Amino acid sequence: MGQFLTRYLTVIFLAISLAPAFASSPTEQIQETIQQVLTVVNSPAQGDESSRKLQLRETLMPRFDWTAMAKQTLGKHWDAAAARQGEFVSALSEFLGNSYAGKIGAYKDEKIIYLTEAVDHDRAQVKTKIVSSKGEPTAITYNMHRVDGEWKIYDVVVEDISLVVNYRSQFSRILAKGGFDDLLRQLKEKDLNSKN
Repeated sequence: MGQFLTRYLTVIFLAISLAPAFASSPTEQIQETIQQVLTVVNSPAQGDESSRKLQLRETLMPRFDWTAMAKQTLGKHWDAAAARQGEFVSALSEFLGNSYAGKIGAYKDEKIIYLTEAVDHDRAQVKTKIVSSKGEPTAITYNMHRVDGEWKIYDVVVEDISLVVNYRSQFSRILAKGGFDDLLRQLKEKDLNSKN
């Protein structure tokens, strides 16, 4: 769904893979994910590249609340799609997971800087900055909430652009032109293309 979004989501997954952890904070649970991701990225190749991508995907996927993201990306269309919500959650998570988990391995010289963390009951916001090897900073904010004792990401804001809002706009245009079947088809086709 565009080169901009590919870069945008690559930065998101990269930041998750490099973010620091602090005890008793939402990033503590991300730390486990980070260590697993870094182990996969930095270890000698075991099997083929598709096997490595699968390991990265399996490591990253649990850190997101895909249902919350799906609900927000559909916005006002969520209730109308009641019978097919599960199918949409699955298609969205497959699309994002398979499309971008494999891109993390190309980024080894970036640094992450922890800026602030705010926790309000079961909601949290973690602000970070990625600094590229060329010294270019990218601001990333993670919006998280607690689900069954774990902190899950439900939106990521990169340089003031929300992942959820961005996709909601795209999905609304697709739904206005072709309906829910068309949206699912496009998500699944993009997912298939990402595996090649």
